[in-house]
Amino acid sequence: MERSAIDAGSDDVMVLEDRTATPDLTAYNRFVVFFSGGKDSLACVLHLIEKGVPPDRIELHHHLVDGAEGSGLMDWPVTDAYCEAVSKALGTTYRKSWREGGFEAEMTRTSQATARVWIPLGDGEEHIALGGDGPLGTRNKFPQVSANLAVRWCSSALKIDVGARYLTNHPMFNAGKTLVLTGERAQESTARAKYKGFEQHRSDLRFGRRYQRHIDHWRPIHHWDEQAVWEIIARHKLLPHPAYYLGWGRTSCRQCIFGSANQWATVALIAPGAFDRIASYERKFKITIHRTETVTQRAAKGTPYRVEPFWVEIANSKTLEIPVLVEDWVLPAGAYGESCGPT
Repeated sequence: MERSAIDAGSDDVMVLEDRTATPDLTAYNRFVVFFSGGKDSLACVLHLIEKGVPPDRIELHHHLVDGAEGSGLMDWPVTDAYCEAVSKALGTTYRKSWREGGFEAEMTRTSQATARVWIPLGDGEEHIALGGDGPLGTRNKFPQVSANLAVRWCSSALKIDVGARYLTNHPMFNAGKTLVLTGERAQESTARAKYKGFEQHRSDLRFGRRYQRHIDHWRPIHHWDEQAVWEIIARHKLLPHPAYYLGWGRTSCRQCIFGSANQWATVALIAPGAFDRIASYERKFKITIHRTETVTQRAAKGTPYRVEPFWVEIANSKTLEIPVLVEDWVLPAGAYGESCGPT
């Protein structure tokens, strides 16, 4: 059943400073946070809660980078379990979507259409498949280290497009108003510094003739520095993603294409099988991720982080057996460390 708005809906936007604005949160029926499990998307959720948004109106939506089939080529094995545990602890809804076959299937695509996208159907675990009948194409190379999404296709093919399919095809978004939240921060890169704090979402169709779809996009922490992010997580005593306790300053994939030499050296130490699969694909494609160096060469230049076996085991597990609400909260080793993301 469709919920009514929290209060009389208003489209007013209050400008806070030149780079950022905040919407009237009483105007929305639902809030969808595209939730990677990293510190920034976590801060978005906690910010909503601190602003008084009821948790049962918040959805944490996670994209399975490796698909639901369990390829395991790129992402941290624990990420899905971690995201679900956070959602449960906060009392929000947890949903997920993915491209069939995930990263590996898209990367090895040869004279094939991009695979189908699976999105949630209703409120349960059931999903439906969309697409898969587009033009034929070939990749056979990793995404490239670039701010250009045409060549850094992992973000566009496995996250942005998947999220758009969800918003444009699930019928609940055709009623009421939806606020989508993402955790980009201006401090992260020159490109992200140019993003708007608040705007119509690319999936919005509020003036459609057959039906309307009112979706706004808010980047609530766009103007925050990293200290503010860690402070809100500490206030709520929530466990950050286990990767931060291993020394990562940014939680994306374990084998992220933006990984530093130190991070590749650490992957080789804590997940040698996964590292070898990446190196093998580079040899097969004859095109490296970084063009001038192989991941093996990069790892050889780096120094592995000082990792604790306890956190290695947790991060490399598909389940999370420790609580995410932590009374004795400790800043993780990776805080304020190497972030290694888009420029």
